[in-house]
Amino acid sequence: MVEIIRAENYEELGRIAGEQILRQVEEKRDSVLGLATGGTPRGIYRYLAEKKPDLSRVRTVNLDEYLGLSGGDPRSYHYYMKEYVWEPLEIGRENRLIPDGLCPDAEEECRRYEEQIRVLGGIDLQLLGLGENGHIGFNEPGPAFVCDTHKVCLSPETRAANSRFFGSPEEVPRYALTMGIRTIMRARRILLVVSGGKKAKALQALMGGGVTPQIPVTILLLHPRVTVAADAAALGGKF
Repeated sequence: MVEIIRAENYEELGRIAGEQILRQVEEKRDSVLGLATGGTPRGIYRYLAEKKPDLSRVRTVNLDEYLGLSGGDPRSYHYYMKEYVWEPLEIGRENRLIPDGLCPDAEEECRRYEEQIRVLGGIDLQLLGLGENGHIGFNEPGPAFVCDTHKVCLSPETRAANSRFFGSPEEVPRYALTMGIRTIMRARRILLVVSGGKKAKALQALMGGGVTPQIPVTILLLHPRVTVAADAAALGGKF
């Protein structure tokens, strides 16, 4: 079942999604939160930092990380999490889980990451953004869904969209590690946040009702508990 919540603007979107996360933590103080990076979630993390909730028992698990970037690289998701989430929200080092972008063996790192999530007891709430081509995490459009955490070759569209964080598409790493579709779908709750008119087409595909790996976000139609928080531009006049 997909619940859709409309936000009038980006600021309201951050508040709405932030309140969803706070409600989850109130229900379960030691929640495992699957977290996303990028431009859209920043408003959520800013809202949470302003509220100053007690997240001392919360464990965080990241969707993905670029291969080839160290945690100290400002363009890495490790650095993003440290700047926008872990430190502002006072998440302890022992409660931070993210793939290693400098791992010597990508396949082994993916297996290790899956096992770490299993040991935590799975993800209680997974926060997702939405790519312009319909990707969630770094699960790109393709002939089939990839189940578990895996190494992925980023599409030219994704690299172009993320180039604003790097300077040019050529500087964006070609590969990343990402949670797979089955890993995401095992989360007990999913919160998809969508902002901007460039995401409207992908969001409309989700609301259209058909499931296809060519538009990965459509897999969420098969999850029993999905909330979509989207601003007016992303909804394109709907809802």
